[in-house]
Amino acid sequence: MLTLAASVLAAPAAQAADHPFQNPRLPVEQRVEDLLGRLTPQEKLSLLHQSQPAIPRLGIAYHKNGTEALHGVAWSNHLNDNWNQKFASGTVFPQAVGLASTWDPALIKKVGSAVGDEVRGYNAVDPILWGLQVWSPVVDLLRDPRAGRNEEGYSEDPYLTGAISTAFGKGLQGEDPFYLKTAPVLKHYLAYNNEVNRSLTSSNLTPKLKHEYYEPAFKAAISADAATGVMASYNLVNGRPNHVNPDLDAQVRSWTDKRLYNVSDAWGPHALTDLEEYYDDKPEAFAAVLRAGLDSYTIDNSDGGPMAQHLTAALNQGLITQADVDDAVRGALTIRTRLGHFDPDGGPYKKITKDVINSPANQRLNRETAGKAAVLLRNSGVLPLARPKSAAVVGPLSGKLYRDWYSGQMPYQVTPVDGIKERVSEVSTGQGLERIALKHLDSGRYITATGTGPDDNAALIDTAPTAASQWDLTDWTGGVSTLRNAGNGRLLGGDWRSLDTDDADADGWYVSQQFALEPQSDGSYLIRYAGYEAVESWFALPDPYVSVAADGTLGLAPKAQASRFGKEIVVDGVAEAAAQAARAEVAVVVVGSHPFVAGREFHDRDDLRLGAGQRRLIEAVRKANPRTVVVLETSYPVIVDAPTLLWTTHAGAETGHAVADVLFGDVNPAGRLTQTWPGTDKLPSILDYDLAKTGMTYLYGKDKPLYAFGHGLSYTSFAYQGLSVRGEQVSVKVTNTGKVRGDEVVQLYTHQRDSRFQQPVKQLRGFQRVTLNPGESRTVTFTLKKPDLAVWDHTRNKWAVESATHDILVGSASDKIRQSATLRVSGETIPVRDLTRTTRAMDFDGYSGVQFADETKAGGEVVAGTAGGWISFTGASYGSRLTAGVSSVGGGAFEVRSGSPTGALLATVQVPATGGIYQWGTASARLKAGKGNLYLVFKGDLRIRDFALAG
Repeated sequence: MLTLAASVLAAPAAQAADHPFQNPRLPVEQRVEDLLGRLTPQEKLSLLHQSQPAIPRLGIAYHKNGTEALHGVAWSNHLNDNWNQKFASGTVFPQAVGLASTWDPALIKKVGSAVGDEVRGYNAVDPILWGLQVWSPVVDLLRDPRAGRNEEGYSEDPYLTGAISTAFGKGLQGEDPFYLKTAPVLKHYLAYNNEVNRSLTSSNLTPKLKHEYYEPAFKAAISADAATGVMASYNLVNGRPNHVNPDLDAQVRSWTDKRLYNVSDAWGPHALTDLEEYYDDKPEAFAAVLRAGLDSYTIDNSDGGPMAQHLTAALNQGLITQADVDDAVRGALTIRTRLGHFDPDGGPYKKITKDVINSPANQRLNRETAGKAAVLLRNSGVLPLARPKSAAVVGPLSGKLYRDWYSGQMPYQVTPVDGIKERVSEVSTGQGLERIALKHLDSGRYITATGTGPDDNAALIDTAPTAASQWDLTDWTGGVSTLRNAGNGRLLGGDWRSLDTDDADADGWYVSQQFALEPQSDGSYLIRYAGYEAVESWFALPDPYVSVAADGTLGLAPKAQASRFGKEIVVDGVAEAAAQAARAEVAVVVVGSHPFVAGREFHDRDDLRLGAGQRRLIEAVRKANPRTVVVLETSYPVIVDAPTLLWTTHAGAETGHAVADVLFGDVNPAGRLTQTWPGTDKLPSILDYDLAKTGMTYLYGKDKPLYAFGHGLSYTSFAYQGLSVRGEQVSVKVTNTGKVRGDEVVQLYTHQRDSRFQQPVKQLRGFQRVTLNPGESRTVTFTLKKPDLAVWDHTRNKWAVESATHDILVGSASDKIRQSATLRVSGETIPVRDLTRTTRAMDFDGYSGVQFADETKAGGEVVAGTAGGWISFTGASYGSRLTAGVSSVGGGAFEVRSGSPTGALLATVQVPATGGIYQWGTASARLKAGKGNLYLVFKGDLRIRDFALAG
């Protein structure tokens, strides 16, 4: 039962506008300046923390930033109880990647509005726990499907991501021109798409990709006033931690005239000293965070004391000024004013109550969204199902729904079995799992559960399999499995070093219920422990495997000490499922991923393959019944195929209804993939962010994928005719040529044929989801303006529209172009590079074997290289006198070569030792002036900031 929380720290707002900051009729700037002038220095510092204490003398209540609301109200942490998540139990919409697969911004705005309503509903119940600043949406681009947080983002494409994040953010904020229903914050700025060593790895970004790919999705939502700020990401970009990225202030704030409120990620400011060792002490680090453009510190749980101490020291040392503090406080006060915190009546959204939480209207919206998000990947003609009399519904996800790390608890569940039972009178079901026994080959005894308590260690007890020594094996993805005991229903899991069965499900930060059964050449198995804590440095047991202690209990040991086990199949659930399928008119196999297993925040995936057990289940059921539909429920692309294949993300409480709606034709599927599904695990390093080099995403990929960006089928067919390009309008006639009503997602792409710069294979410029009755036609029109075709000219550090011919491509997917035309654009010709002027080394045309680094801790980017690395400057004119800004700890050299890295040697430039990477000096040399392609080839460990070839 929801009850109103009371707290001595929650001071009620004044009932009358006693001060100007409480007067809703005054401009926000005037209100903020009035309140700022009334605060003491310590009160100002307290407002820089995530957990902002009440100021009773001014009638200001306690406020906490950071309610998680990615696809529904998820969780928060209560004041002075920060180690325990407090979960919401409202409407859980499809995961973010599923929301985007609707390609329907209008619908997603409704979803955002519903989530904003429920945030307000929870805030009405407990304003201490459920703050109104929400950390959502996630705008990180899904450029690599192995990234652990794939389900949190929308798409690999910046245009689509920008459109969906803008829609969701607008919904969260509400329709009032001034007041905010909630204050959405975009996560995570910038170029954050790997979890391995996420606080230590640096994303190498070329200026071109930074401006053309990584920034635009953030810019779209900020410039549309659909977000109130950004959260800094854990990673580094070009050698500098993003928590002190100067673009947070100089770039992000330039995209809007509204006052933004930028925040740190959890523990991020501490990482600057504790993990990244970028600064020597806390005052220096915390001052740098403030100067870089962050206004709020998410650290030390609810305790703002350490932050205030460090910032006070920074003030005393002159690292920051009171003006710096005041400016950051303005961010907090502006957003809180717009949330209605200082209004006598709490603002127009204060009237929202707990009645909106999981309301019937939101349940209906959830079902609609999940249905529209589903993507029909393949169809052999089995779908839609024609009201069969019997069905076998099998698979590990047929009768179970799972939440993820950024969702709340589902107040109810409609599983696929539930949804199908509403339409089919005779339904048989089962998980389709192997029930196995694991026999220790040295002793002949079986792994046996001894209880459900944390001290009930699994041990070698049974000499013949009983319920306590039988395990239901679920192979999820990437070779990682869970083992559920047949006797007590609990999962086998790691308790740091021992193994027990005290967990009902795989959950929590350290998911310890993960194992990989590794077959050996002699037919035995080693059991690798895949719990998430195993990657932590403090775990101190690399590559842990299940072993047996002298007393017969199970524990973990290095691989060399791993015990060997025999795998015995006690009950063949795959064969049982196949038998059920053979007796039924149709079969539905529901397989996929577990949101907490084999990859999640802090853990990337090794590969994208569906588990071997699930693949065997699919093949066995298909063989038994050709009328088989595979429903694939995952948070990310996987490598699996079937003649009839329907994909859905983990879609919340209404998943079963939505799946059944699509299977039986009540909803004609029109979801489209928002990222490329590779057909191989042989992908470039997840740490390589240069798409133009790696060929990742549809923008630069040239290999045929398993399923392309934008792919999705329908129960009807569509024809495209009469593509027209006139002025700024691109129009095409789309006709439903089938027999049923359906939605088509019409996609506009362009390709620039000729350019000074490398261009994408194709690039999304617009999309529309349209509904057409059989035989109905509609002219779909897109606006394509000349500035939309601008490219980043790194030779002059500006956007430029080149004179070029563009292919105008319209179709139903990136690989299904139905109509094409050409457009000749009159622009400019990029001039020859003038290297007689000072040129930043980062403005290269090509590179190999180098890293991008920080010029100083405050700003600037340079190229760092060792022997063999190079950067190139093509189509250039240059003089004979070279001077370069360089740094090197011990000294080194670089060569200037013509035509290629091994071309004619024009000069060798000696670089003196400068004493440190941030200590800059000058190097010079003479060479013959000319024109062409120049290469700077590193011959030692050094950094190049800039250079000029004058004279």
